[in-house]
Amino acid sequence: MGYKVARASEYLAITGGGINDIKLAKKSWVFPWQSCTVFDVSPVNYTFEVQAMSSEKLPFVIPAVFTIGPRVDDPHALLLYAMLMSQHDKHSNHVNELVQGVIEGETRVLVASMTMEEVFKGTKEFKKEVFEKVQLELNQFGLVIYNANVKQLVDVPGHEYFSYLGQKTQMEAANQAKIDVAEAKMKGEVGAKERTGLTIQNAAKIDAESKIISTQRKGEGTKEEIKVKSEVQVFQNEKEALVAQADAALAIQKAALTKSSRVAEVEAAKAVAMREAELQTQVEKMNALTRTEKLKAEFLSKATVEYETKVQEANWELYNKQKKAEAVLYEKQKQAEATKAAADAAFYAKQRDAEGLVAMANAQGTYIKTLLGAVDNNYSAMRDFLMINNGVYQDIAKTNAMAIRDLQPKISVWNQGGGGGVDQGMSSGGMKEIAGLYKMLPPVLDTVYEQTGMQPPAWIGTLRGAESTQ
Repeated sequence: MGYKVARASEYLAITGGGINDIKLAKKSWVFPWQSCTVFDVSPVNYTFEVQAMSSEKLPFVIPAVFTIGPRVDDPHALLLYAMLMSQHDKHSNHVNELVQGVIEGETRVLVASMTMEEVFKGTKEFKKEVFEKVQLELNQFGLVIYNANVKQLVDVPGHEYFSYLGQKTQMEAANQAKIDVAEAKMKGEVGAKERTGLTIQNAAKIDAESKIISTQRKGEGTKEEIKVKSEVQVFQNEKEALVAQADAALAIQKAALTKSSRVAEVEAAKAVAMREAELQTQVEKMNALTRTEKLKAEFLSKATVEYETKVQEANWELYNKQKKAEAVLYEKQKQAEATKAAADAAFYAKQRDAEGLVAMANAQGTYIKTLLGAVDNNYSAMRDFLMINNGVYQDIAKTNAMAIRDLQPKISVWNQGGGGGVDQGMSSGGMKEIAGLYKMLPPVLDTVYEQTGMQPPAWIGTLRGAESTQ
């Protein structure tokens, strides 16, 4: 146990019982269950020679001196330094390598993005960039850069860029000096010649100006004499003109006064008459206003009564028209409802008719499918049956008979006979009439062709061939 006091450049870092983390103080009691470490916060100079390479792959050396120490104005940074760095001596290899690693790393990264010309010419900006980059890395250790000094850049052996650049600068300076000396010499010689020429020119100019001035002086004397005479004559003329002008002005003033007096008399008489007229006009206006107000009152009362009457009549007419319109609207609604009902009924009837047509079409389709199945899908046989069943052949015979009725045709009679076989079977069955008609068709068609020249359809020809074969 004891009372510890740190020096001006030192701090006490106390840990142990009663302290959560680390207690920083300049003086404090230290108890047996506590530990106290004294660390120095004064800055230290670190000298480095950083080997870097520009963006053109040119190596060079950057001598630099950094003054680095703990950040005493920030309690958090000072606490970081106490935890991470206080156990090491500031001049130890550990601290030196840490600071050097940070500086070299950031400097090399920055230089790699710059050309040699940018590094050489922008030393101030380069120093600022290095300072900011290194400071960001040192913040995590509680350190701050108090000063950073980047010295003159140095060539790496075998890559004498800066020496050649210096020689180039020296040669350029020497050449410029030679040029300046030659220009000064040229200016001296040209200046001497110019001075001599100007002396001669000025002498001639002064002589010419002297002659001009002498001539001008003589002319000015003559001009002054003439001018004086002219001014005397002008003065005399002006004096005479002023006298005449005064006489004219006097006459004008007399005439104006006479005119003004007469005009004033006339205006006074006219003013009296105008005033009387104005007064009379005002009296007439007042009388007219009185009559107007009286008439307004009378007509206004009449108009008000008529207006109210018209309004009542208009309201009554509007009421009657509204009732009539409501009645018409009611009738229109009833008619619309009736029309809608009729349309619905017609639509239902049409729908039923359409359904009937669909049912009929389905039945006929079934009927045709059944017939085709009965004749083993023989379309010709089904067609002949439908034409015979629907009386198509009878209609054809009737039509031909009507066509040749007035032509006095030859009459041929066919006897169907009563033989046996198929005919016998058909005559004895229900198809007797159809069979007789079927056998009668070929002779009928031959007769029609003989008498009219009309050919039967192509499909009937097959029936004729079949009949002929029989």
